[in-house]
Amino acid sequence: MIDLCRRDELPTPAYLIHLGLLEDNLRILESVQERSGARIILALKGFAMFSVFPQLRRVLCGTAASSIHEARLGLEEFGRELHCCCVAYTEEEISWFSRIATHVTINSLSQWDRFRPMAAEPTNVASYGLRINPEYSEVTTELYDPCRPGTRFGVTADELRGADLEGIEGLHFHALCEQDSGTLARTLEKVEQKFGDALQQVKWLNMGGGHHISRHDYDVDLLCNCVSRIRDAYDVRVYLEPGEAIALNTGFLITTVLDRFHSSDKEFAVLDTSATAHMPDVLEMPYRPTILGAGNPGERQHTIQLGGLTCLAGDVIGEYSFDQDLTPGDRLVFTDMAHYTMVKNTTFNGVRLPVIADYNPETDRITVIRKFTYEDYRSRLS
Repeated sequence: MIDLCRRDELPTPAYLIHLGLLEDNLRILESVQERSGARIILALKGFAMFSVFPQLRRVLCGTAASSIHEARLGLEEFGRELHCCCVAYTEEEISWFSRIATHVTINSLSQWDRFRPMAAEPTNVASYGLRINPEYSEVTTELYDPCRPGTRFGVTADELRGADLEGIEGLHFHALCEQDSGTLARTLEKVEQKFGDALQQVKWLNMGGGHHISRHDYDVDLLCNCVSRIRDAYDVRVYLEPGEAIALNTGFLITTVLDRFHSSDKEFAVLDTSATAHMPDVLEMPYRPTILGAGNPGERQHTIQLGGLTCLAGDVIGEYSFDQDLTPGDRLVFTDMAHYTMVKNTTFNGVRLPVIADYNPETDRITVIRKFTYEDYRSRLS
C-alpha cells in the first residue's frame, strides 16, 4: 500500500485520489453498462475533479448537471451527453440548456407549462423530461431524503393525472441515497404502479443517483435485472447518474496534527483540516469517517477527540483511539474523501482549501494537481 504520508511530495491538508482504485470502480460500472444496457453518467454534484475526466470518459456516457456552472464544466471538460436537472430554471438558463444539453429535466408542471414553447423552437436540441416523485423512500436521514413528505422535488402521480405531456420524452426520479439495488427494486415497484401509463409514452427513464454500485456488498446482479426488465417492459433507454459510486473509496484526506492537549477531562488534538470546511457531510449526515490505523474510542491505548481549526464550536470530527499518542507533526489519513468533499468545501475563517492530488500506482507517483492560495479566497469576496 502506498505511503500516503509522504512529506516531500504532499503538503497538507490534501485530497488525494488513488487512480488505481478509481479504475477498479470504473470496471464495475462498465460491466453494469454491458450487462444491463444502462447508460451511466457522472453526477457532478458529487464528484467534479475534472483532471480525471479523461479516465472517466473511457467508460461513462456523459455528465449530469444541476446548474449552468456544472453544465459548462461537463460540456467543456467531459463532453459526450449532458443531462441537466434543476429545481427551477430562469428563462435565460432554460434557453441556454435547450441549445447545448442532450437532456433537460423539468421539476414541476408549472415550469413545463411556462417553458414548453422552447422545446418546440428550431434551436432546441434537448430531449425534455419530467421529474416524478414516487412518494416512496427508504432514506433514513431527512436532510437527504428527496421524497420526504412536503418535498419540493418532482411531480406526484395525482398531479400528473390528466396533464398534457406532449413534448415530454423522458421521466426522471431520484429517491435513493447510498443504498443497495434492493431499495431500487422496491422503488421501481412504486414507480410502475403510479407512473406505468406515463412510462409507456416516453423514450427514456433516468433512475437518478444514490446507487452504491461500487460498494463491496452491492447486489450488482439485481441492479442489472432491474434495468433490463424496465428496458424490455417499456422500451426505454435507462440512465443512472451516481456521483458517489464512481469515486467511492478512491479518495483520502491527509491532515497534520497541529496541537495536542488535555482539557476538561478529555484528550484533544487539533488538525490542519476542518469538518465544517473540508468534509461537511461529517456534520450534515452526520457520520464518523474512518482513519487508517485508528480505532473506536477505547479500543486502543490512547483515545483522543479530533477537532478542526475553525472557530465553530461544533467543528469536531470525533473520538478515535490510537496505539501511540499523537504529537504535533503527525499525519492522519481519512478514507473515502473523494465525493461530496471538493464540491462542498468552503473557505470559512479563511482556512486554506486542501490541495488536490492524485496517486498513480503504475508509476508510484503522487502529483499535486492544484494548490489554493489567498487569491482563491479573495476572489470570492468583494
